[in-house]
Amino acid sequence: MMESTLKVLDDEDLEFVHILHSLGIQRTVAIIITYLSNAGEATSREIEQATHLSQPEVSMTIRDLRDENRIVEREVKTGGKGRPSLVYTLRTPISEIIKRLEDEKLREHAETMESIQKLRDLTSS
Repeated sequence: MMESTLKVLDDEDLEFVHILHSLGIQRTVAIIITYLSNAGEATSREIEQATHLSQPEVSMTIRDLRDENRIVEREVKTGGKGRPSLVYTLRTPISEIIKRLEDEKLREHAETMESIQKLRDLTSS
C-alpha cells in the first residue's frame, strides 16, 4: 500500500484564509485557494479531508473555480479499474492572486476617494 502525507491548514493558513475572506473572497474559495497554494495539487477528497469542508462545498467551489478558469484539473489513473481521479492545481500562482487583489482594492480606494472629492466639490459650490 502506498503512503501519502496529507497537508492540513495550520494557524498561519487559517489567518491567510481569514484575510482573503475579509477582502471579499468567498470563505470556501479562500480555503481551497489557500490549501492548493500550499499543497500544490490535490484531489477533491484530499481537499475535503484537509480542510474539513463537506463534499458538496468542495464540489460546488471547485466547479465555480473551474468555470472562472482559476484552477487546472487533470486526470490521474488510480490503481484499480475505476474512473481516474481528478487532481486540481491553481492556474495562477498565489503571488499573482495577491497582486490582483491589491490592484482591485487600490482601484476601489481611488474610486471612493474620487466620490468623496466630488461630495466636497458639490458642497463648496
